[in-house]
Amino acid sequence: MNVIYPLAVPKGRRLCCEVCEAPAERVCAACTVTYYCGVVHQRADWRSIHEKICQLLIPLRTSMPFYNSEEERQHGLQQLQQRQMSSAVIKFCLHKLKLFLILGRQKKKKTEPILIEGQVFLRVGSTGLADIHMVANLFMLGVFWAGLGRIIQAEEYLLQAQWTVLKSTDCSNATHSLLHRNLGLLYMAKKNYEEARYHLANDIYFASCAFGTEDIRTSGGYFHLANIFYILNKMDLADTLYTKVSDIWNKYMNEQYKLFLQNEAQQDLLGKRFEKDTSLDEAQEAEAIRILTSILNIRESTSDEAPEKIIILLKTLVMLYHLMLNYSKAKEYAARALHLAKEQLLGVSEENTIQELIRVISSEDHPM
Repeated sequence: MNVIYPLAVPKGRRLCCEVCEAPAERVCAACTVTYYCGVVHQRADWRSIHEKICQLLIPLRTSMPFYNSEEERQHGLQQLQQRQMSSAVIKFCLHKLKLFLILGRQKKKKTEPILIEGQVFLRVGSTGLADIHMVANLFMLGVFWAGLGRIIQAEEYLLQAQWTVLKSTDCSNATHSLLHRNLGLLYMAKKNYEEARYHLANDIYFASCAFGTEDIRTSGGYFHLANIFYILNKMDLADTLYTKVSDIWNKYMNEQYKLFLQNEAQQDLLGKRFEKDTSLDEAQEAEAIRILTSILNIRESTSDEAPEKIIILLKTLVMLYHLMLNYSKAKEYAARALHLAKEQLLGVSEENTIQELIRVISSEDHPM
């Protein structure tokens, strides 16, 4: 970790802590542009994200130099804009935010410093609120604050995003879907379920136009809408939507698993090693697990008389964890599926399917 030095602040200039915005007393010795109120917040910021982006902050936060001509000034502005719009940095910040929040609120202490950094890059990277390219970032920051229970901050970003979308004539169906989903989540956090249902219904419509009704990217809208019906004790509607989400993910994982088995067969013939792959990034895998386990917990806690629905969820999680190389979790869910199939007398065919999954997992976990 870089050393931090006490500040000698010029009279009349106020420097704020990167994490809490309290008066700063120290500065990072490496980049010399990031300030902290003390050692605790500097260490928190360093561990969460600052270590990865320390040197990248220098050109973003350094004052513009004096130019001798208009040509030099235009060139300098162009160079600055390219640095400011560094998509790699913005994606890194937002990816880390998404992953931390999906994994749970117990990560809150690690998440908040990254939120601060994410906002910094959003501010310096945007050419203004009307910049449609920054809408997705506004959406994400809004929903992250909502996930931390900071509704006022969340609403500020989401309303900025909504204004930008409404002003633009060049928004895709996917962007409209993202707008309505995040507004739906915001109103769910505010317990305004009527408004949340309106936005999530629109999310499903626009996502269906963009990706299709049976796509995993559309399934999130179904899932959140089902959660509202579950909260409102409208169990028939909730059950229908939870079933649709389960079926979409089961179909997706079956397709990925078939590709994996085909590659395994080719590996035996060609002697070539194929890597297992869910075709999802780390955050998407975490979100899939959260959605599927949430529905599974609801199914197992209610007097549901359809064990087949639980079996589908368990097998989907088995395939997902197996392709993520988490053999212990894959075997755990497979054992639960097999026990339920035998207990409910679901037939030899179902039992054989599950036992084949267990055999494939065991052969890789303990190769001969």
